[in-house]
Amino acid sequence: MLPFRLVVIGASAGGLPPLTALAAGLPADFPAAICIVMHIPAYAPSYLAEILGRAGPLPASQPANGDPILPGRIYCASPDHHLLIENGQFNVTKGPKENRVRPAVDTLFRSAAYSEGPNVIGVVLSGLLDDGTSGLWTIKHFGGVAVVQDPQDAEYDSMPKSAVSQVKVDHTVCANDLAALLIQLVAAPMKEPGETMASDEDRQRVEVEVSIASSAHAFRKGVMAFGKVTPQTCPECGGILVEIKEGGFTRYRCHTGHAYTGDSLLVSVTEAIENKLWRTMRALEEASMLLENTSQNFAAAGNTWLAQEYSRKAAEMEARTRLIFQDIVDNRSLSAEQLDHDVSKER
Repeated sequence: MLPFRLVVIGASAGGLPPLTALAAGLPADFPAAICIVMHIPAYAPSYLAEILGRAGPLPASQPANGDPILPGRIYCASPDHHLLIENGQFNVTKGPKENRVRPAVDTLFRSAAYSEGPNVIGVVLSGLLDDGTSGLWTIKHFGGVAVVQDPQDAEYDSMPKSAVSQVKVDHTVCANDLAALLIQLVAAPMKEPGETMASDEDRQRVEVEVSIASSAHAFRKGVMAFGKVTPQTCPECGGILVEIKEGGFTRYRCHTGHAYTGDSLLVSVTEAIENKLWRTMRALEEASMLLENTSQNFAAAGNTWLAQEYSRKAAEMEARTRLIFQDIVDNRSLSAEQLDHDVSKER
């Protein structure tokens, strides 16, 4: 274990202001390391480290694979790479996406909990959906401290609300008070490694999940033994999904390694409906074009009856494409936040 505290922070939409306020509020002699995952598009560079390094006295950087973890520094995940903690150093990987993103908050949190146990402080900030909830639950289960930005203080409250509803959070705090709270928490005596609620079974599963995020082969690692096989398939690869129970909530992992909370799976599945409808419409239009072309060939050859029959079938196909197109227009991506908003509007 590291000889100092490890603070791991997860953020998404609306996360930059609280992160900037945190960096500005920490002292130069802050005695812990801070690791941050903020959802970043894979196709764009990240300037988070530069922004946070300018905001306060602590140096900030994107660590490379194998870099040691040092106190008094801020480390930011690179785009399209998971940031993992392993044996006092960073493991920067391109393992399977979790909750549709890479880097994912849950992968960082889970690896930190497994590696550093009760000396981890996990923080969930503003963001959409619920990445971070499972990882924060794991940190708490392994004896660490759970901190969440007050949902009413967050620009986007989905991530904080999910964490508060599913995890026995130790502290709920406004963004402007986060630095003072972390200064207080890292000053407390470090705990012994054994101070944890995690069973041997928990540790074994988390170890496997960390290795999957580190690009291990999920199926060969025994992912199918994690829980009940479900009728659902992975929206990304079509793999078989198994249920994983953690506290009072359920999440899913496929046999190739992709992982989802229930909410991120719902978003993915409803988005996939639109893609499948477009493919169905394309196939119908291809059939309509083929029928119409063949009709013209028969007409040119003087076979009027077949030409008319093929043309009629082409019109039927075209009518079906209009129905499919209307289904596409009417389709919506669903999430817990969207459904909650719909219910609120109806009241």
